[in-house]
Amino acid sequence: MNRTKRKIFEIAMKLFSEKGYDATSIEEITATVGVAKGTLYYHFSSKEEIFNFLVEEGMKLLKNSIEIKTSKCNTVKEKIKAIILIQIKGIIKYENLLSIVFSQIWGNETRNKLCKEKAQEYVNVIERIVKEGIENGEIKQCNSRLMSYTIFSLTSSIMMYKNQINKDYSIPELYRECENIIFGQG
Repeated sequence: MNRTKRKIFEIAMKLFSEKGYDATSIEEITATVGVAKGTLYYHFSSKEEIFNFLVEEGMKLLKNSIEIKTSKCNTVKEKIKAIILIQIKGIIKYENLLSIVFSQIWGNETRNKLCKEKAQEYVNVIERIVKEGIENGEIKQCNSRLMSYTIFSLTSSIMMYKNQINKDYSIPELYRECENIIFGQG
């Protein structure tokens, strides 16, 4: 991605996160980026295309991170710990992206459906690992889908928690807290 497209991507993500999709205009994006409308339209045909690109690329990045990291783990417990750590890092690094996805996941418009689809693809990666753990006896028999959403939502709720308590937490601190909640150790 070239520098201009990346800047459009980053500014749009920040504005969509802070103001919401509907309250953000193409004019505001171009003014903040410091480019003409024609330059923006050279890279993206519409605000909807910018949004779709943000969600698709951002969630793909997070999903790929989990797949790469967990492929190097030997046990399902190690894989789940890797997922927790990646999600915490993702929440800290990609808070704007996740704010957009979470805010748009409800409803039946095209962008809502896209956010649901990409979040589901992400949870599917977690579910494959949970099923592996059930099959090999590392995890007791359970509803693998519910367990996967529980892991996803526990770490995702950190974003709201972090914003509510108004305190900076380090990644290791947040990881230890989640590990203690899930595995009862710390």
